[in-house]
Amino acid sequence: MSERQTSGAAAGNNKTSGGQDASKTDVPEDFDIDLDDPETEKAAVTIQSQFRKFQKKKKCDDKS
Repeated sequence: MSERQTSGAAAGNNKTSGGQDASKTDVPEDFDIDLDDPETEKAAVTIQSQFRKFQKKKKCDDKS
């Protein structure tokens, strides 16, 4: 596994003692994401897939 996949920041566990999300304060104003990178495309597909599952579940729950 790469370090990025196992880090707490990637999992959203990066909290300070005050309860604020440290990743919001550590992100630089201008950051560049390579949209042609295969890992970026794979991450986008994964996020979209999970979101579609969430929407489908939410829609089914509303009908019940």
